[in-house]
Amino acid sequence: MNTFMQLSLVLLLSVGLLSCKPEKRRAKVDSVVSGIKAESDTARQIRLKYAQGFRVEYRKDYLLLEIQDPQNKNSTCYRFVLKKRGGHASFPEGVPVIDLPVRHLICMTSLQLSNVIKLGAMDRVVGITSTRYLFNETMQKQVDEGRTQKIGIEGNFDNEVIMNINPDLMLISPFKRGGYDAVKDIGIPLVPHLGYKEMTPLGQAEWIKFTGLLLGMEEDANRIFGQIEQRYNELKRLVRDVKRRPVVFSGELRGGVWYAVGGKSFLAQLFHDAGADYFLKDDPRSGGVTLDFETVYNQAESADYWRIANSFPGEYNYDALKAQDERYADFKAFRQKGVIYCNMREKPFYESMPAEPDIVLADMIRVFHPELLPDYRPVYYDLLKK
Repeated sequence: MNTFMQLSLVLLLSVGLLSCKPEKRRAKVDSVVSGIKAESDTARQIRLKYAQGFRVEYRKDYLLLEIQDPQNKNSTCYRFVLKKRGGHASFPEGVPVIDLPVRHLICMTSLQLSNVIKLGAMDRVVGITSTRYLFNETMQKQVDEGRTQKIGIEGNFDNEVIMNINPDLMLISPFKRGGYDAVKDIGIPLVPHLGYKEMTPLGQAEWIKFTGLLLGMEEDANRIFGQIEQRYNELKRLVRDVKRRPVVFSGELRGGVWYAVGGKSFLAQLFHDAGADYFLKDDPRSGGVTLDFETVYNQAESADYWRIANSFPGEYNYDALKAQDERYADFKAFRQKGVIYCNMREKPFYESMPAEPDIVLADMIRVFHPELLPDYRPVYYDLLKK
């Protein structure tokens, strides 16, 4: 077992792992302890429609939060008791307890931060890992003024900074590089945020309810997500009767390997909802897929569009793309100027886009079916300039 696996195992054992299955679900909602209101306050209740990676069970004196990899139902289940700050309750032994609302937290990824930004709760974020591609002006000002501290990166945290911050909890991504073994000894609750594992755009966006629950902003989260869902589904209906569905492929060669995603992925669903067909739509995988150039070329040579998102320094155009690999020019999408591009150096790709699937969907529809949104100006993705 390598060091990474050992550290991951330590983490898993440290956050109160219990199976999500044995305990029978309670159908009745008894109370909403995080918000002081009782069962009649439905605006504050967290009810999920798309997200598969977390569940909230309302008990008499507390909430039971369960978090699990939405791509693997046999994976580890993380369980937490959520109770009102200062309140008392009887809850399952061995399950970590978190007092709500969370006043100070550390965000480990931009996706986690996107939920906080959408809720307008940036003042709660007292620690982040990096500011390399930090676009939000409020967050940048907090960092500049020292109200939000940089804590290092996964596997190389500055534990002294973390201890001085003393957050109520730390949002983590347990399937990444880890290095949380030292952090757990400080006594800070480590709460997995698995929104990036969701397989649908609305599923990922619905994690705003997860963050809203922790921050005591359930009503805001429900309202904001409701607006996102409404706009997204209205856009989906626009392409419901399109006569032609263009084919799109994604990814680039890196180190001789083409990185793409499977046909059950978030991106494949986004293309489908935008009225296009992903070139691997019949692939059963939901995560990343590695292919050789020949395989991609055989399946995507005649595809209409090619989606690329990278952090290219300088102006990215077709000459720059061809300079990366001469063979790129053989794709129809290259020849007919059908490359859909997002430069992550210039756009808040991870920081805002996960919480705005409706906007991303509009970007894609504008490319695939421009007649449906003739006056729309793309935000994240647009056709690559010549």
